[in-house]
Amino acid sequence: MLKKLFQSFRSPKRHTQHIRSTPEVLNSGQHSLQKAQFSRYAVNIVERLQNAGYQAYLVGGCVRDMLLGITPKDFDVATSATPEQVRAEFRNARIIGRRFKLVHIHFGREIIEVATFRANHPQNDEDEDSNQSSRNESGRILRDNVYGTLEEDAQRRDFTINALYYDPVSERILDYANGVHDIRNHLIRLIGDPKQRYQEDPVRMLRAVRFAAKLNFGIEKHSATPIRELAPLLREIPSARLFEEVLKLFLSGYAADTFEMLVDLQLFDPLFPASAAALEYNPTYTHTLISEALINTDLRIKQNKPVTPAFLFAALLWPALPARVLRLQERGMPPIPAMQEAAHELIAEQCQRIAIPKRFTMPIREIWDMQERLPRRSGKRADLLLDNPRFRAGYDFLLLRESAGEQTDGLGEWWTDYQDANDSERRDMIRDLSGKDDGTGAPRKRRRSGGAKRKRTAGAPSATGE
Repeated sequence: MLKKLFQSFRSPKRHTQHIRSTPEVLNSGQHSLQKAQFSRYAVNIVERLQNAGYQAYLVGGCVRDMLLGITPKDFDVATSATPEQVRAEFRNARIIGRRFKLVHIHFGREIIEVATFRANHPQNDEDEDSNQSSRNESGRILRDNVYGTLEEDAQRRDFTINALYYDPVSERILDYANGVHDIRNHLIRLIGDPKQRYQEDPVRMLRAVRFAAKLNFGIEKHSATPIRELAPLLREIPSARLFEEVLKLFLSGYAADTFEMLVDLQLFDPLFPASAAALEYNPTYTHTLISEALINTDLRIKQNKPVTPAFLFAALLWPALPARVLRLQERGMPPIPAMQEAAHELIAEQCQRIAIPKRFTMPIREIWDMQERLPRRSGKRADLLLDNPRFRAGYDFLLLRESAGEQTDGLGEWWTDYQDANDSERRDMIRDLSGKDDGTGAPRKRRRSGGAKRKRTAGAPSATGE
C-alpha cells in the first residue's frame, strides 16, 4: 500500500483541479452502469423528485463503487429540492442534522440519504448567514447549509471520484471533475486547493486515507503534500465524530493498510497520542502488535465473522499501558490495582480525543484485566477464569501479545492445552504448576515454622503480572 502511495507522488503534475461548468456526459453506451444495479428505493426517489420538477441524481460513493465493480453499502441522492421540499414529497422522510442538514427516507431497514445541492461559502465573514454557514478561525466549516446549483454542488464535493452524478432515468453519468479519469488511474484527488479543503474539514485527510486503502488507490501528490503539516487540525474535531470516523477506518476490512498510511502521513498521532508515543519509544513491538491485531480484524471481516470495537481499541491502546502499570507498581501499588488504575487513566485520556462509548470502554478494561489474571492459575483459579465471560477475548489478546514478541513463559500454549484437556488432565496440569510455583509466575511461598514473620522484599512484577 505504501508503495502504491509513493507511486502516486510521482504521477504527472497537474494544476489545482477546476470544475467544469459543463460536465463531461457519458451516455449509456460509454459506461457499464445500469439502473437495475442500484437500490430500487433510491431510483424511485430520483424518479419521483424529477417528476415533481426537481433535479435529482444518484451520487458519490454508490456511483464510484459501481464503476469499480464493488457493491455499495448505501445509496445517496443529491437534488435541487430543499430538505423541506423533499419531506413534503415523502411521508416516510425525516430531516436530520444541524451542521449539515439532510433528509433520511426510510424503507423498512433501508435508509436512503437525500442531500440538497450545496454551494461555496461566502468569502467574506460579513456575508455569511450564521443560520446557513459558519467557520471557525482556522477555516473549519461549522455549518454547511448554503444551497446552490448542480455545478456548485460538484465543486463542493471532496474528491473527484465522489463528484459523479448518475441519472437512472436517462442512464447518463455527469462528470464535472474528471472523476472517471481518476478512477481509471486509481487516484484519490481533492477538488480545489488541498490545503484550503483540509482546513475546511480536517476529516477529509482521514477520508483520503480510507478511500486509498479501500480502493487500493494512491493519493495524488498535491492532495497528499499538505497532510503532515495539517494533521494537528484533527485535534479540533469533536471526539464523537472522530469515533465514528475511526470505526470506518478500522472496520471496513482494510485496517492494516490504513494503519500504515496513517502512521506515514502522521495522522495516527492526533488520533492515538499515547500509542503514537509508544510506537516511537518501542517501534518494533508496538507496530507488530497493532499490525497483527488489524490483520486479524481484516480477516474476520472478510470471513463475515463478528468484530468488536472493544478488542480493536484494546489492541490499539495496549502498547501505551505496560509502562504506566510498571510506574504505579514501582510506587508500591499491587499488580491488579496498578493495572486497573493505569487502564482508567489511559482510557480517560484517549476519550478526550476519540469518544469511545462506555459499552466499549468497560470490555476494554476487562480484556486488559484478564492479562493480569491469566497467569494466576493455581487451585480453582483456572476453572473460574475459564468460566469468565471475558475469558475468550482475554485469551485471544494473550495470543496476540505473544505473536508480537512478548515473553509469557508458554502461558498461551498452557491455556490452549487446558481448554482441550479433560478434568483429570486439568488437575494434573494444576498439580504440575504447584510443583513449580503458585501459578502466578512468582517464587512459591514456603511456610515458616514458628517465630515472627521476617520482612521480605521482592522486585516489582512486570506490567502484565507475569
